[in-house]
Amino acid sequence: MSTRLDGRSADALRPLRIETRVQKNPEGSVMISAGNTRILVAASIDEGVPPWMRGKGSGWLTAEYAMHPRANPHRQDRDGRRGKIDGRTTEIQRLIGRALRAAVDMTKLGERQIVIDCDVLDADGGTRTASITGAFVGLALALEHLREIGAASGALRAQVAAISAGMVGGVPMLDLAYVEDSKAEVDLNVVATGDGSIVEVQGTAEGPPVPREHFDRLIDLSLGAMPALMAAQRDALSSIGIDLDALRG
Repeated sequence: MSTRLDGRSADALRPLRIETRVQKNPEGSVMISAGNTRILVAASIDEGVPPWMRGKGSGWLTAEYAMHPRANPHRQDRDGRRGKIDGRTTEIQRLIGRALRAAVDMTKLGERQIVIDCDVLDADGGTRTASITGAFVGLALALEHLREIGAASGALRAQVAAISAGMVGGVPMLDLAYVEDSKAEVDLNVVATGDGSIVEVQGTAEGPPVPREHFDRLIDLSLGAMPALMAAQRDALSSIGIDLDALRG
């Protein structure tokens, strides 16, 4: 496969690092770095659920996503400071929430909510997918906290991770940095579980329509990266003594 500007092959992930328990207060906290993209994730447990879920005996999970003003080369105002949160942020928040709800059996949480906060400190492409991969680790930490205090057990349904891919100069490439993403003919984000089942695919032709086989190749490329992403998640958790199997129903 082709060599890229950073020396990677087209099917290679960027260097991935997942640090746990980087904040004092959240039940789960993670710093994930994928190349030059760096995201702080906090998973917080709230007793109680939104009003529309009360009395159903089930829990909920939601997510918020934000860019630090200097996550990019030039400072930008904090999202929402001058009005409503923009459409991109809303879309990403909803994607993260959907992805992580696929990982949890809400009926096992009881009437409590887990809130995932993803704050992008440095942005160099793939922020939404790195947020999901890191947020799963934060979620596991929160579930371990609930298990330890006897508040919920067996709530983990599936391991979830995400990755971006794209067609750049006619070449399918994995885990795009910004310089690649900005000129991609096709941009794709894939969320999947440990057994290769797909949670969500977001894909766009950035210019003229493209043949279906291009999308198929990108999905295959993305799914091929899931074992490595999930091994990194498991390694981060096992390094602090957490076994995902103990969190499963």
